[in-house]
This record gives sequence, structure tokens and C-alpha cells, in this order.
Amino acid sequence: MKAIVLKDLENLNYEEIDNQSIEGFVKIKIKASALNHRDVWISKGQYAGIKFPMVLGSDGVGFDDQGKKVIINPGLNWGSNEAFQSKSYQILGLPNFGTFSDSCWVAPTQIYDFPTHLDDVSAAALPSAGVTAYRSLFSRAKVKPTDKVLISGVGGGVALFAMQFAIALGCDVYVTSGHEWKIEKAISMGAKGGKNYKSDSYVKEFQSEVGGFDVIVDSAGGDGFSNLVKLANPGGRIVFYGGTNGNLNINPQMVFWKQLSILGSTMGSDHDFAEMLAFVNQYKIVPVVDSIFELKDFKAAFDKMNKGEQFGKIVFRNS
Repeated sequence: MKAIVLKDLENLNYEEIDNQSIEGFVKIKIKASALNHRDVWISKGQYAGIKFPMVLGSDGVGFDDQGKKVIINPGLNWGSNEAFQSKSYQILGLPNFGTFSDSCWVAPTQIYDFPTHLDDVSAAALPSAGVTAYRSLFSRAKVKPTDKVLISGVGGGVALFAMQFAIALGCDVYVTSGHEWKIEKAISMGAKGGKNYKSDSYVKEFQSEVGGFDVIVDSAGGDGFSNLVKLANPGGRIVFYGGTNGNLNINPQMVFWKQLSILGSTMGSDHDFAEMLAFVNQYKIVPVVDSIFELKDFKAAFDKMNKGEQFGKIVFRNS
């Protein structure tokens, strides 16, 4: 099969590779797949358990061995405890060959009905980012329609899904970004407003105009996390699913005096994935796709993600 293959940390190529079957798994003919930061980190060696060769890609849609169109849950072996994943939990694209290919092998438990209101490209954008956003908002932060919600770093896949889900639920949703045009696009999609986090006054402006937030969703951490603590209402929940800016900068006095909950989250259980799909189907949510590439043009796609230029998901479409 043809696939995006990581042969070593110096060689990421689109080439032929033998896709050996896995006993008990189902072969899916991939129609479209989506790029995640995880794929970029693996290609740079910034991920645990890397092995070679590896076909990258966690998200995908396609046809099963019966000719039925399906969407793939990238997570496998979550385990019996909904509170956290088991030690054997894994994500498609490492250690098993992933979706940046003509076909891939997945466990029957990873196969779900295709959302019929979506096309191949938009559906491929959904799995990893969608389930991460859903678990962060619903399973961890217990978001309610009456909550005021702040989504930091809008433009990334998870952040956009979190925004879309919270708006669909009926929340007043606000955003931050380092780019004014991304804030404007978020407002055009239903956000109530937004601020540029590069501004020294954005916290005071939010406090003056909005007050505070009941739920805050973040992926950056770092020194800027202290601003989110300031913006949280008493009893608020701050959930984060990444730490691209490093260790959290937290004022513990403010956390305990406000009775805040600081919640970590990553990916989601099978239950989360099923509930996420049901929510997407109920509200007819359409993922935001920034750009579409052929697999052979993967270098341009990876470069775009590295530069942070995207608003929405970067998707590969198979010919």
C-alpha cells in the first residue's frame, strides 16, 4: 500500500509499505484522514515509544470489509474505568500503523457509524479533536447551558470543537487567540466575543466586559495559565488537554480561595466517543476544515501545522 511512512527521524516519505494484517482486526479502505499535532511530534521524535517504520495518522473514515462507510475511533483499550485510561491504552498511528495510507487495520470496537450529514473530508476531521473536546467539556468540566465558557487559542482543532459544542449547548462562549482574524472568524461562528492574549490588558478587559467564566478550556499551560485562574469565576472549572507553553504557572491561594477545579484531560473513552458522535449528529455540527491535501503533498500539510497558520483541521483526501 502507499502511505506516509516514518522510516527514521530523518526520513518521512510517501511510499509503498507492506500493511500486514492483524488477527481479529478489520481492514478499512481509507477515504480521508486528518493531521494532528501528535503526528508532527512523532515525526520529530518528541513522543514516547516511537518505533520504525511507522505509518502515521490517527483519524480516518472509509469503507469496512462489507462495503459500509464508517468512522474510526482512534483510541483502543481505554479500559473499564471511565475516569482514566488503562495502561494498555493506545492511539492509532503508534504503535499500530495509522490512517495516512490506502488502508489500515482497526479493532471492531473502533468502528462506528458514519455521520450521515457530513462528507468524507469533514468527518475525517472529527475523531481525535472531537472526542478530546467532548471529554474536556462534558466528562471533565461538566459544562451546563447556563455556563459562561472561555476557549483559549481558538483556531486549533480541539479548541474549535469545544467552541462549537458549547455554542450548540446554549452557552455564552468567548475565545482568545494571538491572531485578530481568528477571533473574528470565531465570532462569525457564534462566539460572543474574544480577546488577543498577547495584549497586556486582555484580562482586565474580559473582567470589565464579561465578569468571569464558569468553564475555561486550555491547551497551552505555561505562564499564561495564571491569567485563566484570574478569569475563572468562584467554583469555576479549568480543563486543559495540552501544555505547549510548558509547566503551569498557578497562584495556589487564588485557586483554593475561589474553590476552583483544575482538570486534566486527554482523548476520551469509547463512551465519550459514542456520546460525542451522538451530540454531533443531534446538532448537525460540521467540523471546520482549514485545508485539504493529497497524501503525496504531506510536507506542505506538516509545514502549515508547524507554522500554526490553520483555522480548523488539515485533512488528507485519498484519490
